[in-house]
Amino acid sequence: MEHFKTVLNIGMKHKAVLGYGALSLIAAVGEKVFSSIVFQCPCNSWNSVYGLVFLLVPALILFFLGYFLNGPIWKYITGCCRSKKPGHNFCRKFQRCLCVFWQMTFVSALAPLIWISLALLNGSFYVCIVSGLEWGHICNHNAECIKELPHIACADTLPSQLSNMNITNVLGMIRAQSQVLGWTLILCVLIITILSACLSRCRSPVSYLQLKFWKKYIEKEQELFELKCKEHATKLAERNVASFFDHSIPGPFQTPSCKEWNQISSGYTFNKQKQCYSMLHKFVELSEENGSILSLEGDVLPPTEVNIVDGEII
Repeated sequence: MEHFKTVLNIGMKHKAVLGYGALSLIAAVGEKVFSSIVFQCPCNSWNSVYGLVFLLVPALILFFLGYFLNGPIWKYITGCCRSKKPGHNFCRKFQRCLCVFWQMTFVSALAPLIWISLALLNGSFYVCIVSGLEWGHICNHNAECIKELPHIACADTLPSQLSNMNITNVLGMIRAQSQVLGWTLILCVLIITILSACLSRCRSPVSYLQLKFWKKYIEKEQELFELKCKEHATKLAERNVASFFDHSIPGPFQTPSCKEWNQISSGYTFNKQKQCYSMLHKFVELSEENGSILSLEGDVLPPTEVNIVDGEII
């Protein structure tokens, strides 16, 4: 039982990473299942459309699902449309929101890119797409080959006027193109990931060890906040239920105001002078001093790693 609790605690601490990892695993397994069982190229004028649907639509679904499960996105947009205070105006926070959206888009794109890369390495979808485009250079501008190109993907089941050698050559060329595109996409993603990580670290407002401490603090704060939320909600629920059934007048119960909830739920910026590591930390340290904690002179956006740690799965 203790081992199970340990595993559960690790899962709760790293649920954002595990969530995106699960999406990536779904993409890898799903691509294998779809390409080998579900996908059947029609071998007619629908080839290109059919192949593109299987290549891109699941990737888009995974991309939007990654957005839907994105904690920081919901933190920024929840309540932004109905807030009347200038400090909460969504348009005035456009640059900060754009930066967070870019960071989270990059994370959410992982599973779709895995799907597309594996699909291109497999080649089935690409063969179906290209066979419907009637590209002359695929057949060395051979008129008979171009005419039979839509049936290439079904060479095993449909009769063709082309010889087996020609079919093998054409399929080999198309699959080679698909695999080259797949590896190129993987290489581009790796290069962009490395460059983004380097840029993020170079622009970090804190040192390596302080960043490490910062991430540990965010993890612990989230863990303790969830425990305290559960405890506080339980006490409030017990008080109200007891009052209802006992027909008694409930006693006073201290709970944060809407303003306080709004302040700690706002988008976080780091200030080197104040050294606060979250909106909750900033609220505790600065709310009495400034009255508002939403924006301070010298605020900068936190590193991407902190947003990912803070990006719990909804």
